[in-house]
Amino acid sequence: MDDHAQSNRRLWNEWSDAFQAAWNADTDDDLPPAPSPFDADAPGFAEQSLLDASDVEGADYVELGCGGGQGTVGTAELGADAVGLDFSEEQLAHARRLRDFYGADARFAQGDVTSLPFPDDRFDLASSEAAFQMVADLDRALAEAHRVLRPGGVFVLSVPHPLYEAFDAETSELTRDYLDPGPRDITISEEYGETLTVFDRPIDARYNALAEAGFDVHRLVEHQHPHVAENDPGARDLPDALWKVPRSVRFWAVA
Repeated sequence: MDDHAQSNRRLWNEWSDAFQAAWNADTDDDLPPAPSPFDADAPGFAEQSLLDASDVEGADYVELGCGGGQGTVGTAELGADAVGLDFSEEQLAHARRLRDFYGADARFAQGDVTSLPFPDDRFDLASSEAAFQMVADLDRALAEAHRVLRPGGVFVLSVPHPLYEAFDAETSELTRDYLDPGPRDITISEEYGETLTVFDRPIDARYNALAEAGFDVHRLVEHQHPHVAENDPGARDLPDALWKVPRSVRFWAVA
């Protein structure tokens, strides 16, 4: 694990409780949210032609950089044999609690996405949500994702949109160079001993890295901030600029 990853792991071990509390803060019912990228209403699912919802049941699935396990648990609830991997002990503790809360059949492992503790051709499906922007060696991480997928396996990779990350929603101005791949350090709280290191690679760099790792990219989806996507422009007290900039970018790729 490189120095950036070790620093990020220490940060997530400090930040995990507060982050997961914020994630669950808007929960309207008894169950915390556990969205799967393979839900029929997940961003990009309706636009892709690689999978039907029924294909998830019985599939071997891994979430890379699973954090609190939301994608792992959500995909297990769809009937997959689900495994989640993360480098943070504290995030994995939350993931196991979420699994137990749902009563889901899911397993979790600690590890680094650039050196996966799984054999070749182990999984049918893989996904990663808001994790690979923290990886310094993207080529190695994507090569590992390709290695553990069976031929024809589907990988859904979602990261914060680099334009959104370069954009100040209050002033509607770019605050830094969109083409700068980083690293960039983010101070989450002055109380934490580490900053979060991210790599805001342009979309073409990510697309090309997927292709060079052996993936065939079938679909690219740019989607909005969830509060924006779910409401009319006047329904929430959000900066107008958020209605004009995609929040995340999602790649649907085949090994």
